Amino acid sequence: MMTPRYLMPFDTRRSLHRFTDVLIIGGGLAGLRAANAVESNRSVLVVTKDKLRESNSNYAQGGIAGVVDPDDRFEDHVIDTMDAGGNLCDGGTVDMVIREGPRRIEELIRWGTRFDESDGILSLGREGGHSRERIVHAQGDSTGAEIMRAVIDRTRSLPNVEIWDNAFTVDLLTYEGRCRGAIIVGPDNRPLMVWAKETILCTGGTGQVYRESTNPPVATGDGLAIAYRAGVQLRDMEFIQFHPTVLYIAGSSRSLITEAIRGEGAHLVDAAGHRFMPEYDPRAELAPRDIVSQSIIRQMNVTKHPCVYLDLSHLDAGKVRRRFPGIAEACAKFGLDITSDRIPVRPGAHYMIGGVTVDRQGRTSLPGLWAAGEATSSGLHGANRLASNSLLEGLVYGAHAGEAASRAAAESVNKLEALPIQHPIHLQRESFDVADVRVSLKSLMGRWAGVERDAEGLREAEDSIRSFAAYVMSRQFDTVEGWELQNMLLVASCVVRSALARNESRGVHFRSDFPQVDDENWRRHLTQQIDVDGGHPKIGEPLEPNEITRSN
Repeated sequence: MMTPRYLMPFDTRRSLHRFTDVLIIGGGLAGLRAANAVESNRSVLVVTKDKLRESNSNYAQGGIAGVVDPDDRFEDHVIDTMDAGGNLCDGGTVDMVIREGPRRIEELIRWGTRFDESDGILSLGREGGHSRERIVHAQGDSTGAEIMRAVIDRTRSLPNVEIWDNAFTVDLLTYEGRCRGAIIVGPDNRPLMVWAKETILCTGGTGQVYRESTNPPVATGDGLAIAYRAGVQLRDMEFIQFHPTVLYIAGSSRSLITEAIRGEGAHLVDAAGHRFMPEYDPRAELAPRDIVSQSIIRQMNVTKHPCVYLDLSHLDAGKVRRRFPGIAEACAKFGLDITSDRIPVRPGAHYMIGGVTVDRQGRTSLPGLWAAGEATSSGLHGANRLASNSLLEGLVYGAHAGEAASRAAAESVNKLEALPIQHPIHLQRESFDVADVRVSLKSLMGRWAGVERDAEGLREAEDSIRSFAAYVMSRQFDTVEGWELQNMLLVASCVVRSALARNESRGVHFRSDFPQVDDENWRRHLTQQIDVDGGHPKIGEPLEPNEITRSN
């Protein structure tokens, strides 16, 4: 599809302006950790499209994986991560993140996070793919909410940090090959040119591109889309992790049922009550998420039933209620007692493994732009994310990106000034139903680019997206709903294009027409990058880390 450079008309000579040393786009864990890493003599502006608490980080149930038990070893956590990653992880990155883990967890405790303890010792859980208990959690199944509470409180206390809620980032501002800030639209619907010496992208995931998703409504892939339009390299966009167990109640919003519930001994059964996971993998319910998701889809096909079920009836009821109070409450709203009733579940889009290519400092391919968290492809997850490694990545890369951007801002010779950039008005006035196109896009992505894919379905998805784009991308909207739809179409196109190109199955990417891993031809990353002048996409090999370094 032809991709416009900017989604809205503007002329910086006639615009409102704001200046800051470091601009952070996104208010989840990675963004706030980055803000805390910037030196106190540097001004920081954090912008988030909704309320500060509305992020994937806040809804994380399971916890943070870390080597905090004296009997655990860094090497074992590394092995588990690499095994889950489908032979595509970067070993150096995995080792760096995991060895930093305990320090980052201790940091959260100092900042006021109240993790669950037993007799003064951190309680540790186990999830699929981990060889031992190493998951630190809070309030049973509300880890993300407790971490975000503490980190938000600390961030709000920093005198050099300003936070804007309900501020939508429409596009990155670029000039002479460098990121210069972003166009922000606030509640008053007036565009503001925010000029920054350094910009950090921490915009989270893309789950709302799919009909079935654990992600909150804000996760529409905006950060990936604005980066792509600015010519930034994206990588591994075919790798989208589907959480195996999403509460499936017809007509209701989808709720995540944490993997920790299987770590505590829950069984997956089909409509007939048959426990099927041992037939697919010797690790049964504790197999990695990609295997569990694929197994559920196959069992649903066998039984011709729209879901499977989690069964906890064989476990101690009191312990289950204490360990999973949030899930018990969510299910109770639908008349389900999790200690005795089977919980209907099916896979849903959960985590974007691919994203903006970054090095170990969070540096992207565009000078002046850094990134951290779910919006990135760092090399930690490979082709499949190990459970509870995501909050850990957000903490480590948020700290690295914030520190690196802070140093770069201090060393910058660039003056903070409004630069002469303009994008002309090009209005298409025919109206159409934005919500209807959005629903259609989400449905087709679930049907043709979900847990299982094949070339025929992906080509059908590609054709449909191209058809939608023909009349959606040529318009200039003045609402968040319109811009989100354009971003979702762009991200969906990148996902489908990359999934069609990778003719093998690896990690979370399962091609039924190419069901085997092909290390000889496909043990490599796929990248996408746009020719900013021509608006045409291209797929290729990734930049090496030293190339990213040189570009800044």
